[in-house]
Amino acid sequence: MAGNATSYPQSIGLAAAWSPELIFNVSQATSIEARAKYNTNVQKGIYTDHSGISCFSPVINIMRHPYWGRNQETYGEDPYLTSVYAAQFVKGLQGDHPRYVRANAGCKHFAAYAGPENIPTSRLSFDAKVSERDLRMTFLPAFKACVKAGTYSIMCSYNSVNGVPSCANKKLLTDILRDEWGFEGYVVSDEGAIEWMDTRHHYTHSDVDTVVAAINAGTSLDLNTNLTVDAFMSMAKAVDQGKLSRDSVYELVKPLFYTRMRLGEFDPPEMNPYTKLNSSEIIQSAANRALSLQAAMKSFVLLKNMKTSSGLTFLPLEGGFIGRLAIVGPMAHNPEQMFGDYAPQLDPHHTHTPYEALRVRAHSTSYAAGCTDNRCTKYNSTNITEAVSEKDLVVVALGTGQELEAEGNDRKSLSLPANQSQLLQDAVKASGTTPVVLLLFNAGPLDITWAKNSDRVVAIIACFFPAQATGDAIVNVMFHFILGSNPAGRLPSTWPASESQIPAMTNYTMEGRTYRYFVGEPLYPFGYGLSYSNFEYNAVTIAPDQIKAGQSVTVTVSVSNTGPYHGDEVIQLYMAWGNASVPVPKLQLVGFNRIFIKAGDEFLQTFTITSEQMAVWDDARGFIVEPGPMYLYAGGQQPNQKTTVGSNILMGKFSISG
Repeated sequence: MAGNATSYPQSIGLAAAWSPELIFNVSQATSIEARAKYNTNVQKGIYTDHSGISCFSPVINIMRHPYWGRNQETYGEDPYLTSVYAAQFVKGLQGDHPRYVRANAGCKHFAAYAGPENIPTSRLSFDAKVSERDLRMTFLPAFKACVKAGTYSIMCSYNSVNGVPSCANKKLLTDILRDEWGFEGYVVSDEGAIEWMDTRHHYTHSDVDTVVAAINAGTSLDLNTNLTVDAFMSMAKAVDQGKLSRDSVYELVKPLFYTRMRLGEFDPPEMNPYTKLNSSEIIQSAANRALSLQAAMKSFVLLKNMKTSSGLTFLPLEGGFIGRLAIVGPMAHNPEQMFGDYAPQLDPHHTHTPYEALRVRAHSTSYAAGCTDNRCTKYNSTNITEAVSEKDLVVVALGTGQELEAEGNDRKSLSLPANQSQLLQDAVKASGTTPVVLLLFNAGPLDITWAKNSDRVVAIIACFFPAQATGDAIVNVMFHFILGSNPAGRLPSTWPASESQIPAMTNYTMEGRTYRYFVGEPLYPFGYGLSYSNFEYNAVTIAPDQIKAGQSVTVTVSVSNTGPYHGDEVIQLYMAWGNASVPVPKLQLVGFNRIFIKAGDEFLQTFTITSEQMAVWDDARGFIVEPGPMYLYAGGQQPNQKTTVGSNILMGKFSISG
């Protein structure tokens, strides 16, 4: 959202919250601010870029490679989690008024768009070679969920899919999107994608042929970088030449005007309740700032929390204050890089860095960035060693930021940037026996093996890009000050242990990718995250345990908070096929929920596993439900992981007959 607005954690952080309720609330709050800003723009006669209410969001592509620059914009690597989030985002954004849409969603980028951006080749001409099975079981489910949730728009992507540019791909835009799924909205191109069908993909060779290919495939709208060379301006010429029918054009124009009608553009303003939203009362309201703080706290993933000599974990900190504090690293006081791509403008009145927030809780504070920027190619070790000397606590803040991973900019490795790893080791060495807490700000995984194994790094928190509430959220979580500050985030992607576990970026097979097909032991598994409390899974029941193909099963999970703190737990339910005749994932997430449990209390969670979730893709028959055993695993993490959260996992089974 351009200009002033309340900022929330970037999408990958919201995904780490594993909370459908949270993504709905954030989307709803965002759309209310967007509508309020739109009302102000209309009053002032402003109709420029970023002034409307047709949103190019959510991004629901699958995070299939750790180096992809746009990982931060996604909801992680799992198609089911992404599908749930996609539906909640669409519903939260568009509202539930029977006549009017508050702001319309635009799910993107359709389809099989998940890197590269620029390494080793350009996204603008890349051709993703995707099997039908991977397309159907990994890349398309979230878009189907978006359509089912009622999105008004889908954005076609820059890349080609199996030789055909997405915006000219009739199989995707008509056969699947409209005919199979019943989509009735409009398709808009990514910016410049129509023209690049000719100049980059060389799929067409003139503006006339380009507009014919796009419209006949099902693209309604050209988002262009330069209207003087807009291929869609050749539409009339294409009709005159008999290459394009007027009826085809009219059919694709209809959803554009229908969307505008639902947004209320043609009705008297007094008929539309959303026209009464006032930006001066809504933007950065107390309620939205509180939601921003809650979202940031919920997004944090506690990766490590060692026990002290007293038997208690190091975090949360006791007493509310630190004596002598050192906070070092390029992300310690770097407000711009705390925000993800496409964030609102930074509001210094409501934005606090880790350094700004933590120093308030310390009697004395030393700060040193150590690097001139996140690239950390210029490193001053002396500043770090002096800052951490003779302290009671050292906090090291490292990461990437938009400098190193963003749209158009892929990463090159798992490593911490340049000298950041050395900075951490210098801080540990120069601080004597002082405990060190590591804060990470990144989207794609980082190789922090040294920190994970070091006894001196007592705690690690993955913060992602938490936006304006970064500092306040970190203080609340580290001290466990308020309700909701007991960390319960879970990783939305697998963190590989080494680069040897990472297939090539340009290879689009899912083999070896994500937890569903991963080979070997990861550094941190998908779904991993610690808590200040402890949870025990008591029982799992499956009813019925014998079904026929096409039926659903109900799964009930009992979990207790056996630890010392009230807190959230993320209940995860995984399924494995026992007798599949075609390649399938090793595991598939089929249910999850983030729920609050008081210390000593028990909670019952019910999931429904549908036949659609049990189905596998057969190239000859499409989706089918095969007979055989199905295995379920319920707990706070994946089963059979070397790096665990400590709680138990329950197993169950049901069988399908033909």
